[in-house]
Amino acid sequence: MNTEDMTAKMAAGQGFIAALDQSGGSTPKALTGYGIEEGAWSSEDEMFELIHQMRSRIIKSPCFASGKVIGAILFEKTMDGSVDGKPVPQALIDLGVVPFLKIDKGLEAEADGVQLMKPMPGLDALLERAKALGVFGTKERSVINAANATGIAAAVAQQFEVGKQVLAHGMMPILEPEYSIKAPDRAAGEEILKAEILKQLDALADGQQVMLKLSIPVVANFYRELIGHPKVLAVVALSGGYSTDEACAKLAENQGMIASFSRGLLQDLRVHQSDGEFDRTLGAAIDQIHMASIR
Repeated sequence: MNTEDMTAKMAAGQGFIAALDQSGGSTPKALTGYGIEEGAWSSEDEMFELIHQMRSRIIKSPCFASGKVIGAILFEKTMDGSVDGKPVPQALIDLGVVPFLKIDKGLEAEADGVQLMKPMPGLDALLERAKALGVFGTKERSVINAANATGIAAAVAQQFEVGKQVLAHGMMPILEPEYSIKAPDRAAGEEILKAEILKQLDALADGQQVMLKLSIPVVANFYRELIGHPKVLAVVALSGGYSTDEACAKLAENQGMIASFSRGLLQDLRVHQSDGEFDRTLGAAIDQIHMASIR
């Protein structure tokens, strides 16, 4: 696949994006969910090797290449790793899966109801390296916890600022201003969020497009205006702490929005499963998420 092929695959949306991008802070939790308790590693390098083994097992599973997974978001160390001797991005491309890279460095402390992204020193160099490895795009996450107009505007503006830097490298940014599903005022806040996104989209140069990764909205089909916007290649949904069943049920109510799930994809996988059991469990999750995405 070349860049044009990958763009077309994302635009068609006949599948979903696997989020395999757990980083330093979330890796222990992901390993615990996989059945590897803290204490099983004695260094950060050993911890990341364990999570890489999990991700490699997922990528090598026959069901991962079924065509239902159309993209995968990678953590930097995963991008730099290999699967059966191939660089991970190339291994994905060979399976027909579009590679993305998580580029944010975590979240700042909350202010004005949001957590902005921390500074990203060396981002240009990282983007150059990722593009050379065949990575199609990026993903960067901030979090909204309250319907605070000032905070939401700041979060969206920061997302688009970083997105423009990614676009300048000829890559596709997935902008992720996640709205916490625990926020009691989420319906009101999503009104503000959509208005701010539309404002920033209208300010993009003609011919430029971004992707958006958003919490499944309180009101079904609330983001249809974004899905149909000429400067949006695709809108994908995060599972946001919902179980697979909950996330898929809610996603299925939103036409044109596809999944980009992490917990919803991985929640039932365990390190001690036989290869057959692992593949059946992963395949069932892939089938369920795919069905909710394409409808």
